[in-house]
Amino acid sequence: MKKIGLLSDTHGYWDDKYATYFGECDEIWHAGDIGSEEVAERLAAIRPLRAVYGNIDGQNLRLMYPKVAHFQVEEVRVMMTHIGGYPGRYNPEIRAELYATHPRLFISGHSHILKVAFDRDLQCLHINPGAAGKSGFHLQRTLVRFTIDAEKIRDLEVIELGSR
Repeated sequence: MKKIGLLSDTHGYWDDKYATYFGECDEIWHAGDIGSEEVAERLAAIRPLRAVYGNIDGQNLRLMYPKVAHFQVEEVRVMMTHIGGYPGRYNPEIRAELYATHPRLFISGHSHILKVAFDRDLQCLHINPGAAGKSGFHLQRTLVRFTIDAEKIRDLEVIELGSR
């Protein structure tokens, strides 16, 4: 069983609440637009970090993290990328890869809109954790925590960090 802390779109902004809410997690996942190496390093100092780079991330972060990550946690295959879209409206750049790999969990960021949706066609849960940073149009900064237990994704929590 693994407890996961998920965030996206920090845009270089650090909030000590990340450490508070992710301290009890087994892993932290960042779905891109990290914004600075410092934010990535501080997250990795809390718990092991899995991340993808986003469209605003510079060359150093692009060398540290992939555009698309595929990995398995417990019995759940995961695909994570920054610009992913949503069930029925996936980004054309990743749609073929998504359908070819059939993850059980698809993570993306970019929109700054918190959304959790199940794709019946892919039998895949999609999570966009919204934006944890202050840059953008979102009104509320958010994080997500959940547990992967064997093949189950459960105990999903949305955490509101405060207004942008």
